[in-house]
Amino acid sequence: MLAVYAARQSADDPLSGLEVGERPEPQAREGWTTVSLRTAGLNHHDVWSLRGVGLPADRLPMILGCDGAGVDPDGNEVIVHAVVPSDGWRGDETLDPRRTLLSELHDGTLAQQVAVPTGNLVPKPEGLSWEHAACLSTAWLTAYRMLFTQAGLAPGATVLVQGAGGGVATALVQLGEAAGYRMWVTTRDEAKGKRAVDIGADRAFASGERLPERVDAVMETVGAATWSHSVNSLNPGGAIVISGATSGDAPAKAELTKIFFKQLRVLGSTMGTRSELERLAAFVTHKGIEPVVDSVMPLEQARDGFATMAGGDVFGKVVFTVS
Repeated sequence: MLAVYAARQSADDPLSGLEVGERPEPQAREGWTTVSLRTAGLNHHDVWSLRGVGLPADRLPMILGCDGAGVDPDGNEVIVHAVVPSDGWRGDETLDPRRTLLSELHDGTLAQQVAVPTGNLVPKPEGLSWEHAACLSTAWLTAYRMLFTQAGLAPGATVLVQGAGGGVATALVQLGEAAGYRMWVTTRDEAKGKRAVDIGADRAFASGERLPERVDAVMETVGAATWSHSVNSLNPGGAIVISGATSGDAPAKAELTKIFFKQLRVLGSTMGTRSELERLAAFVTHKGIEPVVDSVMPLEQARDGFATMAGGDVFGKVVFTVS
């Protein structure tokens, strides 16, 4: 079958290890289902895998991809949940210390077929397009859990999103606006700030800019570069929800005194559960939210999509169609 896979890894030239070609079809195993994919989404996780982060070299070649939607052997339209718990785990799979994502231990979704635990399949709502279904499993699920599970916000709250343009950031803006939050974003790119306002953000600010008032929560994926600004932007009792640290995890100032004096909450958030993915799909469909898609291209042209993401020139999701 046609697949996009990591054959080699390079921290400096990640695309040098990317291959688009034939790989064996997944083998059936007890308790797992093989899905024929219609669409698949690209994530920064895939580029990091090519850099050698989170994917040991002894597991290569590995088919990449965490996002996908397709049809099961019975003809049911499904969305693939990417978090795979360890054998015997019960409860919230994001808390399983031995959990993995598709493409870390098991082959991922950038292929014509993928095998996943049967319990990882979520029915695709009838009104949800294949392209939008392929956006939900990773970035959108991460945003959903940050906003609705971890932050504990009421409608009318003001939320700051650090960074604008990526899959998680655009999902946060669209979900938050639909839920009745006032969404603010920061960005180093004025054009991306304007696009964020177009999709539902109330205001856009330059990175590090002093805000006109403090916010109730900050959604943090940037890390070291924005950490001090995040802490100083919060109301007393506010929350920082952090799901990534693309600029590094060692800020110059930890701001611990301000954190305890203002009684701020710092909450880690990783991906989401299968039930959260099901609720996310229902929410998106019910509210008529159309996830922002940067580009759609056939799987055969996956290298172009990877190059765009590696260069940082994306706004929303890159989606591949699978024939």
